[in-house]
Amino acid sequence: MDFIDAEGFRANVGIILIDGAARVLIGGRRGRGGWQFPQGGIRPDEQAETAMFRELHEEVGLEPGDVQVVGSTEGWLRYRLPDRFIRREQTPLCIGQKQRWFLLHLTADAQRVRFDCTTEPEFDRCRWVDYWRPVKEVVYFKRPVYVRALKELAPLAFPDVAPPPPPSWWPRRWHRALNDG
Repeated sequence: MDFIDAEGFRANVGIILIDGAARVLIGGRRGRGGWQFPQGGIRPDEQAETAMFRELHEEVGLEPGDVQVVGSTEGWLRYRLPDRFIRREQTPLCIGQKQRWFLLHLTADAQRVRFDCTTEPEFDRCRWVDYWRPVKEVVYFKRPVYVRALKELAPLAFPDVAPPPPPSWWPRRWHRALNDG
C-alpha cells in the first residue's frame, strides 16, 4: 500500500541513474511505448531512501552496492494527474504524485541492469541517453517535474564542469519550466 497525503498526492521516489559517460538510464514501460526514469511509491512508515533502494531493485535489478548515492532533491516535486487518469472510485483519492528524486551514479557494470526481479516488471527494455533527453521521452504531464529534477540535480551530476544546456529542440514551455523551477 502506498502513502497518499491529505491533499491527494501519492508519495513517490524518482531515480536518475547516471553512468560514467554522463548518460542517464530510462526504462521502456512493459507492453507500452512510453519511457521514464525508474520510480515508485513510498509505503507508509518507509523512508524515502529505503523506498528508492527497493524500487531500484524491483525496477532495474540493481543493489545498493551497484550505485553511489550522489544526492537528492531538497523537497517534494509535485505533478497533478490529468482528469482522465484519476481513479475516482479509489479511496483515498489520488490526484497526483509528490516525488523525492535521487541521483545515483552507476558503479557496477551496466550489464547488471535487469527486469526479472518481480512477477510484474515495470520495464521490458532500457537505454542510456543524454542528460536532458528523458524530458522528451516521458508522458507529457510529467515533463515539468523531470525538468525541475534534472535542473536541481545537474550541479551534482556535473560537479567539475557546467551541466549541458537544454537542447535546442526544446519547446518554449519546457524552458519556462526550467526557469520557473
